[in-house]
Amino acid sequence: IPGGRYENIDLVLVRENTEGLYVGYEHYIPIGDDPHAVAIGSGVNTRAGCIRIAEFAFDYAVRNKRRKVTIVHKANIMKALTGIFLETARQIGERYRDRLEIDERIVDACAMQLVLDPWQFDVIVTTNLFGDILSDEIAGLVGGLGMAPGANIGTDAAIFEAVHGSAPDIAGKDVANPLALILAAAMMLDHVGRGDLAQRVRQGIDETLHVDKVRTGDLGGKASTRKFAQALARRVS
Repeated sequence: IPGGRYENIDLVLVRENTEGLYVGYEHYIPIGDDPHAVAIGSGVNTRAGCIRIAEFAFDYAVRNKRRKVTIVHKANIMKALTGIFLETARQIGERYRDRLEIDERIVDACAMQLVLDPWQFDVIVTTNLFGDILSDEIAGLVGGLGMAPGANIGTDAAIFEAVHGSAPDIAGKDVANPLALILAAAMMLDHVGRGDLAQRVRQGIDETLHVDKVRTGDLGGKASTRKFAQALARRVS
């Protein structure tokens, strides 16, 4: 696919998205006439939150027959905030060592290795800020945000969505790539136990892109959103 840098990328990034540096604990300290002379932000990671995300990542890997989980952190510098995450993930990972390969990466090294050799990764589990950044990097490996689905999965509910934003600048122009949302729908089907239907959707996407050569503009084609959706619907049906 034009815009994609690599072939046969199959990565899952599991990101904690309620804690970390995104909790919004920020304030300014005034000095002299400058009310914003110093900016301070605090992060929060709890043991319970770290257990929850680590258990989900390892369970997901086993359930979906993945081979490896990589724990991504910055505990060499942020010894408390991400140290608790690394420590907890290591502890949880011990339960799975007979079924999974488990390794660790410091986040900046992980970002570099994703570009150099993305095939070495399978499932990545990390904290909120790092997951936000790495997920966009991974999307860039496969053609951009228009190709990246996502899910917010909780104990009692799950919401599936595209990784990208709303793109108001192209609203109503019939040019958007709908694949991220359609792939998110396939993830939803997997989640509710309809992997057979999810596979039909993914197979239809593959055939639409590579056999029919129907692609939206961001993928090097000329199809409108509607034309692409119609071509995919024919394949799925």
